[in-house]
Amino acid sequence: MTTIGGTVELHGHRGARGLRPENTLPAFAHAVELGVDVIELDVGLSADGAVVLGHDQVLSPANLADTVPAWPDDPAFPYVGRPVRELMLAQLKTVDAGVRQRDDAFARTQRPLPGTPIPTLAEACALLAPTGVGLAVELKTDPDWTAEEIELFTAAVAAVLAEAGMTARSRLLAFDWRVLAEARRNHPALGRTALIERKTLAPGTRWLAGLPPDDPVAAAVAIGATALSPEHAVTTPGLVDDAHAAALPVVVWTVNEPEDMTRLIKYGVDALVTDYPDRFPGPERYSQPLRRKPR
Repeated sequence: MTTIGGTVELHGHRGARGLRPENTLPAFAHAVELGVDVIELDVGLSADGAVVLGHDQVLSPANLADTVPAWPDDPAFPYVGRPVRELMLAQLKTVDAGVRQRDDAFARTQRPLPGTPIPTLAEACALLAPTGVGLAVELKTDPDWTAEEIELFTAAVAAVLAEAGMTARSRLLAFDWRVLAEARRNHPALGRTALIERKTLAPGTRWLAGLPPDDPVAAAVAIGATALSPEHAVTTPGLVDDAHAAALPVVVWTVNEPEDMTRLIKYGVDALVTDYPDRFPGPERYSQPLRRKPR
């Protein structure tokens, strides 16, 4: 993560979701071509312990399609609509992740790549390790997971990153802040980014590992976060200033319009997460020189 007051990092959300199929190797390769500093991606854990990419805990019909069963007469087929944790890697690998299935804005801007499989985190690391980009790995859990499940999942992700030599270039992201606490205890070499949105800051929230939501910056410091990542709708100049006063860089998600990028950079944020890295505004939009991390 950049130091506060330094350069503005550009993070490709799910690779470059607006341009290529999300959480796939082609999306990551294209985002690197566009000059992102960090690839943001989401991971789950298969039934046989493989760390696989995907935004949802249940295989989503919005961006995934079944092809053939992994073996004849597989009673779990079709797989789309089933929890990732109930499927083996071989089953997940049959699913086509290359075509947006929902008719939405992303379908209209995303290049379809039929036959693109769900990758593993190890495969993503193998692709990205030579590029020099950072990794922002969001662990998809929720407050209903047990502490033991959180520990197992976090350890599995940390092991893949270590095996790939990517630990120093990676940070773990989570809305479920128990992941951050677990990483602080047992995997302290990894960065820890505290995700927040309106839902997780509601009174009585279960997402913040028992911490009160009224002061998210203080809560993030208490959980051992090394960065704060707020939804753009809750990002204010005051929140940015408070985070910086606590030595927390601010990584805002998901920002797709150049006007919003301009406004947030003027707030002093440290990084922007976007589905469209090609929309990052050029230096002519600013009264001060645009600061980007040197590659």
